Amino acid sequence: MDKVKKVALAYSGGLDTSIIIQWLKDTYQCEVIAICTDVGQEEETDGLEAKALKSGASKFYLINLQKELVEDYIFPMAMIGARYENIYLLGTSIARPLQAKAQVEIALKEGCDALSHGCTGKGNDQVRFELTYKALAPHLKVIAPWRIWDLKSREDCIDYAKKHNINLGSISEKKIYSRDRNIWHISHEGGELEDLINRPNEGMYVLTKSPKDAPDTETFVTIGFEKGVPVSIDGKKTDGVSLLKYLNKIGGENGIGRSDILENRLVGMKSHGVYETPGGTILYAAYDQLKSMVLEKDSMAMLQDLSKTYANMVYNGKYFTHLRTALENFTKEIMQYGTGTVKFALYKGSIILAGKESPYSLYSEDIASFTTGTTYSHKDAAGFINLFGLQLGIEAKIQK
Repeated sequence: MDKVKKVALAYSGGLDTSIIIQWLKDTYQCEVIAICTDVGQEEETDGLEAKALKSGASKFYLINLQKELVEDYIFPMAMIGARYENIYLLGTSIARPLQAKAQVEIALKEGCDALSHGCTGKGNDQVRFELTYKALAPHLKVIAPWRIWDLKSREDCIDYAKKHNINLGSISEKKIYSRDRNIWHISHEGGELEDLINRPNEGMYVLTKSPKDAPDTETFVTIGFEKGVPVSIDGKKTDGVSLLKYLNKIGGENGIGRSDILENRLVGMKSHGVYETPGGTILYAAYDQLKSMVLEKDSMAMLQDLSKTYANMVYNGKYFTHLRTALENFTKEIMQYGTGTVKFALYKGSIILAGKESPYSLYSEDIASFTTGTTYSHKDAAGFINLFGLQLGIEAKIQK
């Protein structure tokens, strides 16, 4: 076993990372620093420091990353319109590089010679964490216990904790669902979801009401943008975290943002999950409407093509790359006229457009109206069609 003196561990306080502290110390006779990142998971953080230290950590960090996640990671992703396989809004994917970046920064500050995480060998997160490590601190050793140790199940982990007198608190033998939550979304896997024939249990949902239980009246919301960045709700300026939390609240109350997804994981298998992204679903819809006003045809087509590349890069953990940065810079340039407002009526799971406007809107009522205006002459269409269809006419003559 390679010699390791000090390890920076991505710590959540859950079952895996609770026992990883002891396992690292037993295996490498090393010091362990536990690093917990607050990305809006709404889990109880009180007592986590005491728990980590009692589990054997020499030091504990709790870092609030919500503002950075929303304004520097989520908003640029939403601006480009990234959707993995045209549906997944990348809730888990977008948070991992930021969490890993914070872990690396503390590791370097503390003089660690290794990084560790609790990701399994089946999931995508191991790739997202470790590609970030490679990008930001390639000289540090990476320790992934789930790829090394002999523990095979949740029950094995609990037995290990009992053997080493590790206090698991409320963690139980059975865990119906595997969940990941942050300020952008919550995901659910496991339980009845592992059999595709089953309908998700209504009691599983955390952020959203069933549409049938949502209010019988519409809820109106207006989102204001400046240069492609959401800056206001109903005419009132607000910061990114407050804006997203408000959209989550009203979206959840109105049954917005549920997705049942069978996705292709990076590691080669299909996985079934249910995602709740109420605020994100509203925000993406608002971006779609804003772009329809301020972008011409070629720019919209280019952004749609690039959004797929961006989504794949985020999903696959290639966040800290020059290409990802270049795509964001391109999007910001394209969206420099993305200023305006979009108004929606939310009703029982539906997002209904209730009006939009922008000082840079490319829509002209004079041109688009069925009533002939002064700008557009119907006669011009004949010459345009003759030129646009010139090649078709040549092919028809020669090939026939």
